[in-house]
Amino acid sequence: MLNDPVLLNDWHVVAYAPNLKAGKPLAVRLLEEDLVLWRMGESVQVWRDLCPHRGTRLSLGRIEGETLICPYHGWAYNQEGQCVRFPAHPQQKPPVTAHTVVYRAQERYGWIWVSLGTSTQDVPPFPQWDDTSFRKVHCGPYLMRASGPRAIENFLDVTHFPYVHQGLLGDPAHPEVNDYEADISSDGVVARDISVWQPDPDGTGHGARVTYTYRVLRPLSATFIKSSSGPKFAMFFTITPISESQSLAWMYVAMDYGDLTDEQIRQFQDDIIKQDIPIVESQRPELLPLDLQAELHLRSDRTAIAYRKWLRELGLTFGAV
Repeated sequence: MLNDPVLLNDWHVVAYAPNLKAGKPLAVRLLEEDLVLWRMGESVQVWRDLCPHRGTRLSLGRIEGETLICPYHGWAYNQEGQCVRFPAHPQQKPPVTAHTVVYRAQERYGWIWVSLGTSTQDVPPFPQWDDTSFRKVHCGPYLMRASGPRAIENFLDVTHFPYVHQGLLGDPAHPEVNDYEADISSDGVVARDISVWQPDPDGTGHGARVTYTYRVLRPLSATFIKSSSGPKFAMFFTITPISESQSLAWMYVAMDYGDLTDEQIRQFQDDIIKQDIPIVESQRPELLPLDLQAELHLRSDRTAIAYRKWLRELGLTFGAV
């Protein structure tokens, strides 16, 4: 496990909740830590994916009653991670040291969130989740061989739209970005009223000048909402930091208009992020420079500048230099 208190004490998405089936353990990886998830009723258990007996992956085991059974020697663990049975010695009571490492998990927005540390915060807010006027569509996850901060900064960047997403989110004939401000607070970063022209801002095929408001809620979670004279299109974007050089991107699209199918919305987002991935994976250095002298910046980079300043203030070390 990487030792970055900022991320260890935060919440991270590790799975799409519908994919965690009752009776079947699921192996995931977070911050270079192998984890096993399993569901018992409405609760979700998350442990280090390691049997302390001989180091076998518990995710290869099976769920029997209210216990998870190690596939190697059949040791049975209850929901608290305590071994309750040695099959080779059925009369022996397992000691308290026969215990897995247990982490905290919760289910929110259809995702399983995990904290490896002692976070005093809740998962980041998704304002449109409980707003019934918005339709929510789950997209991803998308594997990126890139650091989490690089992936988030790309999400925050509108000036690449005319070149990376030409014909969809931007037009090289209209690359201009208006002047705007990006503010840093204890809650993160907010950049408001960023105006750009988009040939197809939401997959409906209708061009419009749209206005973005971006919010960075956590080091690896951000949102935006954009509008054009009424209708609103929002996105919640979060990164699972598998390792410093490998990330999973998850997102929800939220719209208060339109008649596209869920599959059409997903396909549009698939197409967009497939254009992003090779660009983000090509960036050097691989880790995000927090020294503002390390790369050149323009006025239109104010959101990225604020993001880097905020990460430096937090003391982030994972995925950054």
